[in-house]
Amino acid sequence: MRVLVTGGAGFIGSNLVDALLERGHEVTVIDDLSTGRRENLDAALKAGAELAELDIRDAQAVFDTVTRIGPDAVFHLAAQIDVRRSVADPGFDARINVEGTVNVLEAARQAGVPRVVNTSSGGAIYGEGKSLPAGEDHPVAPEAPYGQSKFCAEGYCELYARLHGLSTVSLRYGNVFGPRQDPLGEAGVIAIFCGKLIEGGRPTIFGDGLQTRDYVFVGDVVEANLLAVESDANGAFNIGTGVATSVLDLARAFDEQSDSKFDPEMYPERPGEIRHSVLDTTRAQRELGWEAKVDMAEGLELTLASLR
Repeated sequence: MRVLVTGGAGFIGSNLVDALLERGHEVTVIDDLSTGRRENLDAALKAGAELAELDIRDAQAVFDTVTRIGPDAVFHLAAQIDVRRSVADPGFDARINVEGTVNVLEAARQAGVPRVVNTSSGGAIYGEGKSLPAGEDHPVAPEAPYGQSKFCAEGYCELYARLHGLSTVSLRYGNVFGPRQDPLGEAGVIAIFCGKLIEGGRPTIFGDGLQTRDYVFVGDVVEANLLAVESDANGAFNIGTGVATSVLDLARAFDEQSDSKFDPEMYPERPGEIRHSVLDTTRAQRELGWEAKVDMAEGLELTLASLR
């Protein structure tokens, strides 16, 4: 099978690329390397993967690449993921997450691609949890342009299914963590804590530390993508663990992995932060045959081992 992975030099995308190659697929990556890293693809490129260095906002370049390859499936992971930047520059966020997705879908339509698996976000779309764990029918109430743009991208996936018969599915991830996640800049708290632990620093916690998230290991997310591409299911699917983990719980888990005390430094709460987010994954279990297999302890061990 020939597959195309947009954003394939990123954290999740490069892990997916490796899994696809292990299954014997021909893989082409689209990435502009603005946040993705070429070194994430070192092994993949040696194994025969191709890297097309381009911006998904460039509709012609996306079309030319998709039509040249003629993939059997497209995994769309390229995105603007910095929530703070989305607030500061919502137009920039929309041009990548909405217009870029439309460019990918239109190229896939014109090239006759059989299946598109779109990457979306659970917590960012649902906003503050009204009922937890949140199912796919939870009210949509993003608290940042990032969540709004991802929901809009989902809408275009479903529009292309209705209007053009393009087979699409969107995976709404929880808070993904694992090897290759960048501990610098706009990163998940687990990646940041990993960086602090490795350098012997102390973690920073804003507020009381009781805010919760649904942390899902990247290997489980990769498996969800592999199952989704083989399925004819459509619409949105939550991809998480259904387990609410607080920031204080995380700090304690890291403390167990550390040779020295991993005491957090407490700072005032940051305004606008979602308090609680956890996903109901019943639909993914029922229709995709997927469920998370890696728990927090094992996931942290694997993540830290990749950094040491």
